Amino acid sequence: MSTSPIHPQHVTVDGLSIRYAESENRGPDALLLSPWPESVYAFEPSWAALAENHHLIAVDLPGFGLSESRPELFAPRAAGAFVLRIMDALGVDRVHVVGPDIGTSAVLFAASDSPERFHSAVIGTGAATVPLEIGEPITTWVNATDLSEYEHNANQVMTGVIAEIHPASPLPDHIREDYLASYGGRRFADSMGYVRSYPTELAALAEVLGGVRTPVRIVTGAKDTAIPPSNAEYLHRRLPHSSLEIVDSGHFIWEQDPATYASLVLDWWQQTGPSPAQTRE
Repeated sequence: MSTSPIHPQHVTVDGLSIRYAESENRGPDALLLSPWPESVYAFEPSWAALAENHHLIAVDLPGFGLSESRPELFAPRAAGAFVLRIMDALGVDRVHVVGPDIGTSAVLFAASDSPERFHSAVIGTGAATVPLEIGEPITTWVNATDLSEYEHNANQVMTGVIAEIHPASPLPDHIREDYLASYGGRRFADSMGYVRSYPTELAALAEVLGGVRTPVRIVTGAKDTAIPPSNAEYLHRRLPHSSLEIVDSGHFIWEQDPATYASLVLDWWQQTGPSPAQTRE
């Protein structure tokens, strides 16, 4: 029986059922965008630490986890705009935002368009460079010309990904089951549309990076072979208010080294405010 602190629910945003979970704590609002191919449960290992003095809202972006989507939303700029719609639907005005992996590009587009909505951002392990500097399996997924393998073998693909998340120990059953359900059937193949848009979307992102005013901490894994650290270094050189942290970890830092990940996030929140005391009643 699961004793997870994460209790998902759904809200309708622009006609789509979007899954989210929130903590009960009062404090500054913090929006956590689930990475791919995972879900809101990716933040379970760091949830208690992050929720101690902040109100957490974890969200599955459209088409990821168990949120509904439309084809046009599988792209960073569209996903970034949808982040703002989710905030509006949940009555959240301004947040700290944490967007690892696919959230990296979505967060940067959102911060570029609406900087007043974000106290700070923590991103990383997401593709960013122009031209692309990515490893496997992302390269294969971006360049695949036939998606039938992924449409018919999602469970096999996800089993391989899950083995990479926790190579030394298995995921808890409730998290493993959620990840498999999140990308079963055609859902994995559909979600590939996001990374397959990178060649054009990241070129557009490059044009706005210099104007991002939000303080951004970039956290990347030194051993990440899927999205090499060169992507984080690329962003650090171009974002005017950024901090680069390279962790001795693989791609899935938030699950492989949650204590370090939470520490880096909390430190950034403390540096960029507001303080928890200012928002408590």
